[in-house]
Amino acid sequence: MKDDTKDAVAAVDGCRAPARLTACLGAIAFALALGGCAGTADKQAYALPAELAEEQGGPAHTLGIEVEGLRLSAAGYMLDFRYRVLDPVKAAPLLDRKIQPYLLDEASGARLAVPDSPKVGRLRTTSRNKVIPGRNYYILFANPGRYLQAGSKVTLVAGDARISDLTVY
Repeated sequence: MKDDTKDAVAAVDGCRAPARLTACLGAIAFALALGGCAGTADKQAYALPAELAEEQGGPAHTLGIEVEGLRLSAAGYMLDFRYRVLDPVKAAPLLDRKIQPYLLDEASGARLAVPDSPKVGRLRTTSRNKVIPGRNYYILFANPGRYLQAGSKVTLVAGDARISDLTVY
């Protein structure tokens, strides 16, 4: 009778191996599908409204960038500023490590800085490598206590460069 038990256990283990393989392959396929979905973000998610798109001559002319958007992120505790570099020479103040950009709330004058973590560092892209025209870059600003809400007007200050009248979305 012990031989029958061993045969039954061997048969069950033999059935489990294909089931495990199928489960693993299914999990890998699911992860790859999610990864593919993450890369297909809608470009409109960071696009500016039509009324602000007309005003893009300002930052594009003075800083050599095209503003993609300023959005609430991390449950409202961060502000995600995205921009596309058009002219790397003019965009240098936004990418310089020595210049500390901040957002200035137009209503109250409050300054929101870029967080600096000991392990991660500043939450922004810098010009450690060559700046590539046409590539999108980001700066994350802290929004402690969810101070700024959607619809708030802010000014981005980076050294002597300023981008006024940005709206938080």
